[in-house]
Amino acid sequence: MIHAAQPDRDFPAAQHLAPEVVLIEMAEAGSKRAMSLTSLQVLILSTVAGGFITIGALFSTLIATGTENEGVKRLLEGFGFSVGFFLVVLSGALLFTEVNVELPATMLSRKRAGKSSSSIRSAILRLWVLAALGNMIGAFLVGQLVSYTQSYGAGYEELLSEVVTSKMRYQEIGGFEGVLQAVLSGVMGNWLVGMAAFLATMGRTIIGKFIPVVVVVMAFVAGGFLHSPANMAYLSLIQPLENGPGWGDGLAWAVAPAAVGNIIGAFFLVALPFWIASNRNQDASIGG
Repeated sequence: MIHAAQPDRDFPAAQHLAPEVVLIEMAEAGSKRAMSLTSLQVLILSTVAGGFITIGALFSTLIATGTENEGVKRLLEGFGFSVGFFLVVLSGALLFTEVNVELPATMLSRKRAGKSSSSIRSAILRLWVLAALGNMIGAFLVGQLVSYTQSYGAGYEELLSEVVTSKMRYQEIGGFEGVLQAVLSGVMGNWLVGMAAFLATMGRTIIGKFIPVVVVVMAFVAGGFLHSPANMAYLSLIQPLENGPGWGDGLAWAVAPAAVGNIIGAFFLVALPFWIASNRNQDASIGG
């Protein structure tokens, strides 16, 4: 039997943005934050983000405590940490590693439009610096509060120490090679975290944002790559327990090289490739 052709149906609107549109959205968000937020607002939002990430670090350690299977432990740690990142995404707080994608997208978009000014460059630099500072303040404050109000036992402290030791492993290598490996780990870290931010922007619903954030952040945590705000968070949790590497070594080997790598990874592995791709899509559209 030959069936008649089905009439056109109305399909629901797409619940995600096209990839070439996402970078435009992130560029607009970066421009708005850089130009419209005061320094105090930036500092407050980034402090909140640092606190959220520390809660994610705390949750990741708590739910993985006592897990013997290494794969399951990493899976639980990744799921727990994704909670902190998801809080940042939904609240609009300012996370250094998310800003690392937004601000290069803003600069590239202005370059495409032929716009450049010292005012936008200074505003971008201000946002970048204050985001990092605020994340550190938020992580430190929440770490102090957790230590003062809670006691989670030896299992928690043992796993937390294991996590921090892993993040400090490049200090044992030392020298240029140790710094280089830490920076490259940071590059990989913000490739994944930057893509989590990219995919969260792509989603138009809460569940559409949640799923990619959880999946990509779990992959990032399982890989053990460096992430500057995460390292701030874990250091802030362990230092009050007097079982950490010390703030000097922690900042020098876990936070600073990670931050450099995070900036490089966000630009060269997230912002730039999608900017080039969107340029080509626009050219193809014009040519067609």
